[in-house]
Amino acid sequence: METIVLDIGETLVRDDRHWASWADWLGVPPHTLGALVGAAVAQGREATDALRILRPDMDVEEAYRARAAAGRGEHLDESDLYQDVRPALAELRAAGIRVVVAGNGTVRAGELLRALDLPADLVVTSGEWGVRKPDPEFFARVAEVAGAAPEATLYVGDHPADDLFPAAAAGLRTAHLRRGPYGHWWAEHPDVVETADFRIDALTELVGLVASASAASVASGVAPEAQGETGVRRGVLRSVRQVY
Repeated sequence: METIVLDIGETLVRDDRHWASWADWLGVPPHTLGALVGAAVAQGREATDALRILRPDMDVEEAYRARAAAGRGEHLDESDLYQDVRPALAELRAAGIRVVVAGNGTVRAGELLRALDLPADLVVTSGEWGVRKPDPEFFARVAEVAGAAPEATLYVGDHPADDLFPAAAAGLRTAHLRRGPYGHWWAEHPDVVETADFRIDALTELVGLVASASAASVASGVAPEAQGETGVRRGVLRSVRQVY
């Protein structure tokens, strides 16, 4: 593997502040919104459906703009990062791996992330690209900025439908991260187990994973991109946005 691309929400960034701020805006207890988010996750629905349960007529994008205009827009600082983010990314770069952060987020989110000066070669959001996951065009853009062949690029994320399945369909290698509501709830689903090239519990596992994969390819005498695991073990890429 030459490049590792990482999702943002619940991969690098905790979503606690995000949902707490929405609860405050809507005037409901944080645990109420949190429980509704959990219900949406368990049903394979969009987490933002929780907002529409509380406010059926809500236009989420319009509400986001209203919050920003009221001085209650997005905020992101060091405390929002998971503790393994900086050490993991720094180790990967030290090992000669190109590190890219690319996930769903607003233009403002991209600005806030870059202000944190993460050890990454590129930080970009869907808002800046004008296309969101799981749209195939998003992963076509990922392949463009990776600077490596798709089979030498690993996409890491927690969400099966937004991260794992479309990245695999695009020919990228994939690592499913057991983190956040989607990552934990769907970790053992057969489609996730079948599709993911790797399954991890922390970003710090990535360095050892890269080393092991490289050693295995050298020992076998087969280039990583020629190994069957990278491109054909995909199973049925069903969306988890269904009730199983």
